[in-house]
Amino acid sequence: MEFEFWWLLALPLFFGLGWLAARVDIRHVMTESRSVPASYFKGLNYLLNEQPDKAIEAFIEVVKVDSDTVDLHFALGGLFRKRGEVERAIRMHENLVARDDLSPERQFKALSELGQDYLKAGLLDRAETIFDRLQTSDLSGQARQFLLEIYVQEKDWNKAVIAARELSRVSSQPYQVEIGHYLCELANHAYLHDQVDAAYRYLDEALSANRDCVRANVMLGDIAVSLNDHNAAIAAWRRVEFQSIPHLALVTDRILASYRELGREADGLTYLRGALARHASFELFSTVFAGTLKLFGAQAAYQLAEEELQRSPSLRCLDRFLEAEILIAPLERQAQAQLVQRVVQRYSQLQSVYQCEHCGFKARSFFWHCPACSHWDSFPPQKKED
Repeated sequence: MEFEFWWLLALPLFFGLGWLAARVDIRHVMTESRSVPASYFKGLNYLLNEQPDKAIEAFIEVVKVDSDTVDLHFALGGLFRKRGEVERAIRMHENLVARDDLSPERQFKALSELGQDYLKAGLLDRAETIFDRLQTSDLSGQARQFLLEIYVQEKDWNKAVIAARELSRVSSQPYQVEIGHYLCELANHAYLHDQVDAAYRYLDEALSANRDCVRANVMLGDIAVSLNDHNAAIAAWRRVEFQSIPHLALVTDRILASYRELGREADGLTYLRGALARHASFELFSTVFAGTLKLFGAQAAYQLAEEELQRSPSLRCLDRFLEAEILIAPLERQAQAQLVQRVVQRYSQLQSVYQCEHCGFKARSFFWHCPACSHWDSFPPQKKED
């Protein structure tokens, strides 16, 4: 290719055009930045420094200057809701919903934000109406999740089952655990209203939805006991070990009691001792200890407690060990051992709690559904020493 003289003229021309374009862009940016109120940048700075109260004040000033700042209205409404000022959030989002100049996408977003405001305020019927409407929009997945939350709060378990199954179908998140619990809630309601056959159907359905649904087998055993069918109860409760051996701690006392009703307490104790060898659990040990003390005497219970204390030292285990020691100790040492046991017992009772693995909520009682974070199956079945 031969050199052309006009190339020398083109190079400065291209350079000049590039410089001119850059100057135009810079002027455009500077013009836009001058048009944005200083309060907007102050609000952003407060947000970055985690000062939401001051950020809200700054953003309110911007809205007074320019009422068309839709995104800022969304931000303000979210901040109000997060801070607990739900009424102000509702007013903010209701004003957005009432505007005719919003695009369909922003209209749906405004409706979703308003539904979340109603949900936070406890206005569940209004929130349900909005999220039901949003099921046909681009926000359908989010709307269904909020609807499921509403059904759980309302204890409308039939709707909860349907919503969870639909979410399982359209999303990658499995809801088998939740569906199992919803069906157990339906079974419990049916049983309380003397609809035993319906209760059995719901529990079978719960196990079909989630074969590891411990709660279903626990309830099957409880219903069988109420019908005086202890063999069926034992069979249901023993299945818990194959689902989750730690959860056997929830039914150890019931298993031994049913074996006792059948006149086979020794067989029940043999089974539970085997389970204890497979899995260390204070609840399991405590039941085995009480059964051993009753059937085989204090010396055998003392030996069992000593072995368990060495394997899994804890204040509660020490309490059982001292209980057995008092029974076999000489008379002159019993008073001293009783004093020590009272101190240990007091502290072990104060410090032993169930704790949610998701949010850390502590409770004296076991929950299938955490009262604090609303997660299912988040409580380990064994107390921990705090």
